[in-house]
Amino acid sequence: MQYPTSWLQGVSLGESISSELRLQIINGTIKPGEILSENRIASDFGTSRSPVREAMKTLSNEGLIRLERMGAVVLGLSLKDVEELYDVRYLIESFVQSHVFAEPHPDLLRNLQQIIDRMELAAKHHDPVEFSFQDLAFHERIIMEARHKRILHLWKSIRPIVITVMLITTEQVFSGGDNKIKYVLDKHIKLLQEMGSLEPARIQAAVDHYFEDSRTTLHHSFPKG
Repeated sequence: MQYPTSWLQGVSLGESISSELRLQIINGTIKPGEILSENRIASDFGTSRSPVREAMKTLSNEGLIRLERMGAVVLGLSLKDVEELYDVRYLIESFVQSHVFAEPHPDLLRNLQQIIDRMELAAKHHDPVEFSFQDLAFHERIIMEARHKRILHLWKSIRPIVITVMLITTEQVFSGGDNKIKYVLDKHIKLLQEMGSLEPARIQAAVDHYFEDSRTTLHHSFPKG
């Protein structure tokens, strides 16, 4: 699995390198305990050490590596780490959905339905990368609609790891066949229906169910530790 090049358009070289290394660390291609050398990475990517340092700083801030004098020690992302990430996602999304859908948003609901339609098209063409991208777009569209500066700042801080985890878990879902893909689509359809109800209890129950089920998927995609 490689990070989709289409997702890296317009980003700096350092961001591009951090994206690829992040994916390799989280999917286990680069193992915990390995030492990352700036020189080796610069050689692998055909670049100078400056963007590599930028990438290393980003990954260190995300807790995926620890910077030391002899290089960067890979810490990885355990199941517990991913569960904590989803705890933060749950807090963000349960807040923004209750906040946004306290009143009607017909244009937003139509936009979310269009995103689901694109997810269905990606499923039809068996394209897990595009499916992941639209899945992220669905959730991010609601977060943006909340227009809450601090929530948005928090979301942006976890977004790179969230989309990387989505790529990995979506690959897992697609490998399970059409029924699993349909199940994920149905979860989004159900969530959309409940948001349209404008009933806080129904919306919260739908969010709770969505994230409880997502945690089950995580347990199949990431090792314990």
